[in-house]
Amino acid sequence: MPTLSEVMALLDGWYPPATADSWDAVGLVYGDPAASVSKVMFAVDPVLPVAQEAAAWGADLLVVHHPLFLKPVHGVPATTPKGRTLATLTAAGCALLTAHTNADQAVGGVSEAMALALGLRDLRPLLPAAAGDTGPLDKLTVYVPAAQADAVRDALADAGAGRIGDYDSASFSSPGEGRFRPLEGARPTIGSVGGLEVVDEVRVECVLARSLRSRVVAAMLAVHPYEEPAYDVVELAPAAPAATGTGRVGTVAPTTLRGFAERVAEALPATAAGIRVAGDPDRRVERVALCGGAGDFLLDRVARSDADVYVTSDLRHHPVSEFAEKDGPALIDVPHWAAEWTWLPVVEARLRTAFGEAGGDTVDTRVSTTVTDPWTFRI
Repeated sequence: MPTLSEVMALLDGWYPPATADSWDAVGLVYGDPAASVSKVMFAVDPVLPVAQEAAAWGADLLVVHHPLFLKPVHGVPATTPKGRTLATLTAAGCALLTAHTNADQAVGGVSEAMALALGLRDLRPLLPAAAGDTGPLDKLTVYVPAAQADAVRDALADAGAGRIGDYDSASFSSPGEGRFRPLEGARPTIGSVGGLEVVDEVRVECVLARSLRSRVVAAMLAVHPYEEPAYDVVELAPAAPAATGTGRVGTVAPTTLRGFAERVAEALPATAAGIRVAGDPDRRVERVALCGGAGDFLLDRVARSDADVYVTSDLRHHPVSEFAEKDGPALIDVPHWAAEWTWLPVVEARLRTAFGEAGGDTVDTRVSTTVTDPWTFRI
């Protein structure tokens, strides 16, 4: 039977806590990392009915999307909603873990799960994750006598070359032979004028921010022993588009707005609130943008996109009214809980498969059957 820390390691690998927004509260809320885990339940909201369902089933771990403690509290007495939820879990010995904005952006995360549930193809992030602040990259290649290779590598690193993510001093070296003949007027470091020389050399390669090109080349030339060093600088092509990021954009077989809205209603779990649509029912829909959860912060980006419709939750009256005046994509507002629920079967299957492939350790999994959408009926 795996430990809680082993289950957390898998979830953290798929949905790294470091990728959560700065205001978020993700990770282990309650539980002993050394405790054994045989049953894991997944839900959107950490509310009392969900805690009671987890306790009745005998869950050792409840994984939720929304944080129980997003804002600071001074206590959790059982006379409060949060306190009752936590008291129910602690009495049942059930740990609690949150994966929120770190699960929103990830491959296999909330928005991607929602997109696949709606039948979207050719997915890419609506707002790609930042690729870092280095900007465009170059690659420098220089040939240097083996005895002086360390000095050149050190100079390149000191000038800022070879920085990749959380690493510095990154380079690649390969041995070879350098051949040259110094001509009249040369002042060779090795050999003599008129003589053909063969020298054991090292090819040193490293990447660098393009903004550092002049600085890095100057640093290399300052320590290189040759009068005329052989080197080249190549501009690297941009990296492939990020697979992670906020929201998703994809395509569906051409349909009408009404037809696509009906597909959305069929794909999402039923709620009393249903879905709302802003746009011409007969409008052609092929390109779809979406964001799991509250996505009105992306309206400006969607307006500049080629999407025919944007699907998200918690849209407000005035932003929607102004958006419609821009003659942009149609809008479909879906219940927040229903949109994010689509992730639960995905992460449940992922965990079950991971432990099944590991062999030996088995974990029972369950997606909560409790509807936690706050709206209970409509008149």
